[in-house]
Amino acid sequence: MTNPVVSDLLARSNRLGADPRNTNYAGGNTSAAGTDTDPVTGQPVELLWVKGSGGDLGTLTEPGLAVLRLDRLRSLVDVYPGVDREDEMVAAFDHCAFGRGRAAPSIDTAMHGLVRAAHVDHLHPDSGIALATAADGEALTAECFGDRVVWVPWRRPGFQLGLDIAEIAEKNPQAIGAVLGGHGITAWADTSEQCEANSLEIIRTAERFLAERGRPQPFGAPLPGYEALPEAERRVRAAALFPVVRGLASTDKPQVGHLTDSDVVLDFLASAEHPRLAALGTSCPDHFLRTKVRPLVVDLPASAPVEDVVARLEELHEAYRADYAAYYERHAGPDSPAMRGADPAIVLVPGVGMFSFGANKQTARVAGEFYVNAINVMRGAESVSTYAPIDESEKFRIEYWALEEAKLARMPKPKPLATRVALVTGAASGIGKAIAQRLAAEGACVVVADLDLAKATEAAAEIGSADVAVGVAADVSDAAAVAAAFRSAVLAFGGVDLVVNNAGLSISKPLLETTEADWDLQHDVMAKGSFLVSREAARIMIEQGMGGDVVYISSKNAVFAGPSNIAYSSTKADQAHQVRLLAAELGEHQIRVNGINPDGVVRGSGIFAGGWGAKRAAVYGVPEEELGQFYAQRTLLKREVLPEHVADAVFALTGGELTRTTGLHVPVDSGVAAAFLR
Repeated sequence: MTNPVVSDLLARSNRLGADPRNTNYAGGNTSAAGTDTDPVTGQPVELLWVKGSGGDLGTLTEPGLAVLRLDRLRSLVDVYPGVDREDEMVAAFDHCAFGRGRAAPSIDTAMHGLVRAAHVDHLHPDSGIALATAADGEALTAECFGDRVVWVPWRRPGFQLGLDIAEIAEKNPQAIGAVLGGHGITAWADTSEQCEANSLEIIRTAERFLAERGRPQPFGAPLPGYEALPEAERRVRAAALFPVVRGLASTDKPQVGHLTDSDVVLDFLASAEHPRLAALGTSCPDHFLRTKVRPLVVDLPASAPVEDVVARLEELHEAYRADYAAYYERHAGPDSPAMRGADPAIVLVPGVGMFSFGANKQTARVAGEFYVNAINVMRGAESVSTYAPIDESEKFRIEYWALEEAKLARMPKPKPLATRVALVTGAASGIGKAIAQRLAAEGACVVVADLDLAKATEAAAEIGSADVAVGVAADVSDAAAVAAAFRSAVLAFGGVDLVVNNAGLSISKPLLETTEADWDLQHDVMAKGSFLVSREAARIMIEQGMGGDVVYISSKNAVFAGPSNIAYSSTKADQAHQVRLLAAELGEHQIRVNGINPDGVVRGSGIFAGGWGAKRAAVYGVPEEELGQFYAQRTLLKREVLPEHVADAVFALTGGELTRTTGLHVPVDSGVAAAFLR
């Protein structure tokens, strides 16, 4: 049975975390002190429940809480070695733990345990950080709150900050909380209900103060030529730029991208002061740990030709990397972790929006959300004062903190296809659906492309959220439709790295019964369709400069001459030779092209369910329901082939073990000797 103190804490945390005005994703922490029974002594024991490291308030559950004995936590004050060695106190939290299997305590745990109040909230609201980063933030805090909220000068999160806040809270019994310089807010109370009320009072009071006291146009006058492009034009331009930007942002290690073209971003980039403010960088530690100290900002108007923007991006990226390396060298010491990479996490393009990057889609999206928070903070600070974030040296101390490095080291090893964006055609059912599911399970972001948009969307939803899979419409026989499908993929994830030509159909007829329409339809979908898809994929992959994979789902019929199958088998032979031709042409771009030749995939196959199975069964004189077993019995292994077996082969070709293989055809047919490649 959950302790009522914990139930109240979780409910409060979820309410606070559900509103982005209160705190950012995974930002801030909440706590509650209370009593529970020690299972060893059977006696009451005072405990502190606090949100664990890396958790999110809006979705916090009991396993996400760290639980510590309050007496032991507060006793750490007696052995605290001083601010120069405060990082050692994080390891000491382990000796205060109550029970096993709990979340790891965060660096802010001391703040929650040392303040003499049963309930504490530490949050990162835009309004609070705006005051915290204003040049005269201390005076503004007093003007805004009187003595109900006190000012705490900037100090890096840790044990000493907990001591500072505890001392201020004790000396100001009338206070309900504090504004932490350069960082955020903290509120406290004796009950969970009052603590939440105090947090909201601080946040809403700051919002009203900024709205009433703030001056118009805090970002300066509109900048001619930098205004937002119309939405349709903006999206086309974003799709044209995104692969290039992603390739640049992936110079050190591959990244997934996210586009934000909200009014907040576009208005910021259309204002005169945006270059100055962007150069100052973000302030709240949660912000710059995800956005880096500052973004890359394109200094061209929205109307500049795309090719000019691309050329300028390349110049700016080179300068950004040099500046970041210089930043690292200025502040790194003998014990500093190695530089993690010099590419930008945020790229701002006037008129278009913000491209944000991360090791997966969620990380990229959240980085963008954090920079939106930063823009809101800048707006608030500039409306009442001057935006003055913490010093660059302090940012470095946090970005390359040994504790942050240890946190990164604890992260699970990436899956084999992490950071890769895969587009699979004909993926709403059958073999294509199995391939899409397998690629997603191995870490890829997947674009489920299908003629039927509703089914594609449904299949994507079965895989996961939009951070993992999206569905798009794709008539592969139509060049414009193919281009539109790839634009959707690029806008969703930043580019494309892995494409599977799977869309297909079959009409089984003898030569004399095969019509021109039968021939044209199958060649349009599979031969022409694969060509169109591969051409668009290659264009994007070349722009990215990150290499890639193209896989053709051909057939054993590409090499096996069977009866009553002239149109289907001919187009499969066409696909098979496209593999060889494109492998030869695209190798210089590190794009590998391989094929898979399945046979007898009856169960779960969209082609067989659409009438092909009945026709093939009639050709071979067996009941349709026994066709799979019939195909299996004519193979060397005598085993039926299923869609997931084809998916296995796709992963084998693209999962990183066959990095020097291109132009290969892999049979997935349980062994059909007549289809052996020669």
